[in-house]
Amino acid sequence: MTIILAVTNQKGGVGKTTTAVNLSAALALTRRRVLMIDFDPQGNATTGSGLDKEALEVTVTDCLLDGVPLERAIVASEAAGFHVLPANADLTAAEVGLQQQEGGPGRLRELLAPVAGRYDYILIDCPPSLNMLTLNALAAADAVLIPLQCEYYALEGLTALLDTVDQVRETLNPRLHVEGILRTMFDARNRLANQVSEQLIEHFGDRVYRTIVPRNVRLAEAPSHGMPVLRYDKTSRGALAYLALAGELVRRTGTTTVPGGAAPGQGTSDTGNSTQEASDGSEETRTGTQP
Repeated sequence: MTIILAVTNQKGGVGKTTTAVNLSAALALTRRRVLMIDFDPQGNATTGSGLDKEALEVTVTDCLLDGVPLERAIVASEAAGFHVLPANADLTAAEVGLQQQEGGPGRLRELLAPVAGRYDYILIDCPPSLNMLTLNALAAADAVLIPLQCEYYALEGLTALLDTVDQVRETLNPRLHVEGILRTMFDARNRLANQVSEQLIEHFGDRVYRTIVPRNVRLAEAPSHGMPVLRYDKTSRGALAYLALAGELVRRTGTTTVPGGAAPGQGTSDTGNSTQEASDGSEETRTGTQP
């Protein structure tokens, strides 16, 4: 069974692309077949996966506007360990073009249909806005993964996003739901961050992932080297956090390991025992399933 996740938040700078790239890498380490779709005209997920976005011959834009099959645009990234449907600044034109197409909001869903079954997980890195590209991603996805920085305006922005998810579920995609809310760039020394974290758990309960992604220098450095943090420094706190998130996601969605299904250049990893960042800033080990 293929799980399609839209990684989205209309607020920028919350670790959305970081999550799409590093969660994809962590899932690939568990021998899941992973496709990451860069759906942001900035193309940061493309470069963060080790690809030169200016040297691409075919991108997701060609698929959306010119009907090029996704197979021609998908690239196997050795640097990242998973498959990438890349993007660059040309994707801005696709947003305008999709508005003029009949059935524009469902274009990505149509394109994914022939290839989705080849993957266990498809992660879509959405732009930091609620535009036609984001609408396409939500129409194609099974669920939404929401990276969230624990700060003052977080809950207000989250409410607007959840309203959008409800509207898409009612009009375009009845299966769409919130898979989980991920606390990112977390500094346990910050009192406000802890207060917002507590409010999230109070309001959303089990939909808040137990894994917390801390502020981490290695995590911030990895994109400049064109690789996920799991390739850049696999022992860093950021890498351990995304391994823990992958384990949590796999347990939630119930996918099984596919024999020979590892993505390019990847081995195996057991995410049954995962290190997570505790709310007090210390590291703790979770074993088995969630309570």
